[in-house]
Amino acid sequence: MARPRSFDEGVVVDAATRCFTELGYAATSVDDLVSATGLHRGSLYGAFGSKRGLFLAALARHTPLLSWGTEDDDGDRALDLLLVAALELAPHDDAVRDIVRDACARLGPRAAGVLGQRLLDRARLDGDPPDGLPATTTPVPPAPTPAATRRT
Repeated sequence: MARPRSFDEGVVVDAATRCFTELGYAATSVDDLVSATGLHRGSLYGAFGSKRGLFLAALARHTPLLSWGTEDDDGDRALDLLLVAALELAPHDDAVRDIVRDACARLGPRAAGVLGQRLLDRARLDGDPPDGLPATTTPVPPAPTPAATRRT
């Protein structure tokens, strides 16, 4: 018979979420998760099955908090986790891709703008724009001319 859990799963998932959002999924090791949560490796695996299982638990806990107009620490954490999911796992993980798709649907038609702004905020690129451009305008360099079509 298994022992009852002696930890608060929500507290553990929140600690893991901080790791995933600060380091990214790939860069977060199980040792990082053990350190952040205070659990033993066996307890983490027993409760969540794997690092991916813990990440899915984090998504399940935080992405329902997303809706248009979410502008608090919980909303920022959820957006950060959604960015990690979209960038690192969704391209090759169908379950994560479905969660990202559902979360974006909850954000509505401005999902790309909300996620893009959060990405810029996280990268600390939301300061003064270059050359006096408005903050929402990012200059796009012209596409290079392919060597085969260049005339000399």
